[in-house]
Amino acid sequence: MKKLFTLLTIVSAMLMTQCKQPEKQNEVSPITEQTIKKVTANLISQHGDAQKERIEKGVAQVAMLWRNCDGTEADFEQFCQTHFVSDDAQLEQLFNKLSYGFEMLNGYFILLSKELMKPLHLDWGPVTPIDELFGSYNAAAHLNDDLYANKIAFITALNFPYYTLKEKTEMGENWNRKQWAYARMGDMFTSRVPANLIQNFSTVNTNADTYISEYNIYMGSLINDKGETMFPADMKLISHWGLRDELKAQYANKESGLEHQQMIYQVMKRIIDQSIPKDVINSNEYKWNPFTNTLSKDGSEVSVAPEPNTRYQHVINQFKALRAIDAYTPKMPTYIQRKFEGEFELSVDDVEQLFIELVSSKEVRETAKLISKRLGRNLQPFDIWYDGFKARSGIPAEKLDALTTKRFTNAQAFENELPNILTSLGWSRDKAKFIAERVKVEASRGAGHAWGAEMRKDVALLRTRVPASGMNYKGFNIAMHEFGHNVEQTITLHDVDYYMMHGVPNTAFTEALAFVFQKRDLDVLGMKEVNPNKEYLETLDNLWACYEIMGVSLVDINLWKWLYNNPNATAEQVRDATLSIARDIWNKYYADVLGSTDEPILAIYSHMIDNPLYLSAYPIGHLIDFQLEKQFLGRSFANEVERIYSQGRLIPQLWLKGGVGEPLSVKPILEASALAVQKLSAN
Repeated sequence: MKKLFTLLTIVSAMLMTQCKQPEKQNEVSPITEQTIKKVTANLISQHGDAQKERIEKGVAQVAMLWRNCDGTEADFEQFCQTHFVSDDAQLEQLFNKLSYGFEMLNGYFILLSKELMKPLHLDWGPVTPIDELFGSYNAAAHLNDDLYANKIAFITALNFPYYTLKEKTEMGENWNRKQWAYARMGDMFTSRVPANLIQNFSTVNTNADTYISEYNIYMGSLINDKGETMFPADMKLISHWGLRDELKAQYANKESGLEHQQMIYQVMKRIIDQSIPKDVINSNEYKWNPFTNTLSKDGSEVSVAPEPNTRYQHVINQFKALRAIDAYTPKMPTYIQRKFEGEFELSVDDVEQLFIELVSSKEVRETAKLISKRLGRNLQPFDIWYDGFKARSGIPAEKLDALTTKRFTNAQAFENELPNILTSLGWSRDKAKFIAERVKVEASRGAGHAWGAEMRKDVALLRTRVPASGMNYKGFNIAMHEFGHNVEQTITLHDVDYYMMHGVPNTAFTEALAFVFQKRDLDVLGMKEVNPNKEYLETLDNLWACYEIMGVSLVDINLWKWLYNNPNATAEQVRDATLSIARDIWNKYYADVLGSTDEPILAIYSHMIDNPLYLSAYPIGHLIDFQLEKQFLGRSFANEVERIYSQGRLIPQLWLKGGVGEPLSVKPILEASALAVQKLSAN
């Protein structure tokens, strides 16, 4: 054991003498079933039947991962005999040593990535080719190869068995915290993906992210059929988030909001079908009428080519990079499976059915009638983003902007206010200080994001847009969302009992807390509204948000199914398929509600381009958000957040049972929505 612990303290790169060559395509394990049975029987005879399950699982897992470059079958036998640990105290010591080693490796590699991507994520001037090369470089790409070569991966897999999602579901409720932590250690090494494939995906993913981060529309350059500009000259909005948020803000504009929304919607459709002129992207050189799709300069019409399906080429690039990994993940041989069963720990079929149940519901249709009544007109497709159930929707944007730009003049000013934001939400001053000290705020180039730490000596990042004039209200609302992520990231790293349990079951659970924080933005601004219908309004706001993003997620899922059936598709074919899928889902679940057929708008989301299959985390997050809010009623918000999120990385259904007492379901939101529509319709 002394030798093992020494290995864990030595730089991995110094130990790589066995598997420096790339793994051969589809290379299989050389370990025969006969050898597996022999080694298993010998270990059980040596250590007793009490260790039988661990031995059977561990030996089989190591055998599945073993390659010719790791040694002969005799080497495999010797390895298992030498490194299997049966003594409980020694096993716990091994677990603690591995946990520390992985925390340091994960933590410093993430820290390095954060630093290398600063020129891409922060507004440091034009992005240069060298910035993109550094940003796409994955310093950890060879880490798994290294850990297999020095046998740390095999030692981990041998001693900490991997349990399938089915096994975790059936057995996990009876596990104690240490058993859960051991099981999460068993999740560490379940496949063996060559480093060049990991690096390739990192490169194409960074390129897609940069493409989206630089995709801005100069709103002051848009004109209507009369040649009139409608938006401020200096307004620059990122697609799709900035466009969507401006569309939402226009519900408060009773005079010309509808006209503004129709123009934004037309811009979105041009982006989706790639008829948008390429020279209006991130440029204000021309005046652009998105309705006629004509450009002019100095009063003369100009001919400019459309964007050449760049949006969909990035989808292809990501698909090909991820599909190349499929052969090395035999237990989950598609990215769809890896994303849902592996990462979300929910089956894709269950998720789809959950979404379809809600978007098909009568409660959605009754809510749509209420929205139409409140707007005083028939619904239009962009009313999928109706924002009138929020308390702030009746407050003029100018008033909100005046509050936020004065208080949050720059990124540092927002960071300075983090402790006050937390105490206003119920945290003690000491705990607020503890959390705030572990969050760094930076002004972002794109829409912004939250990037958590992977080791306790690092900090979480909150990157958000802050104009020179100060943080406007939309920026503050987004920053509150990202800060919700940071609070989760800090609690689940520092307050969870085992490092291997740090984090949340999947990204939907961090999105849920981000939504919870985002909804409390007016409270933080001291504009808490006393409204007897607040609970009903928030319920319908959640339902309508679910309705919108579930359709988007269904498009995302079905596009990836189509890609697997059409792996050699061109960018033009992917564009056409995306439009077809979006229109089909719209016609099935949205056309009867929003008044027109064949609308493509469900394909606008930028995460379809830069974060494959991430979108399902949002609607699942909305459902969890609703269940959390029910739990918070009548209780200390801060205390409940800390109690619930300190559970760490259980599987989703067990986390929810422990946190709010019920599993993931659309039933709670639908039942509450039926009551909310009834109450609000009577007013």
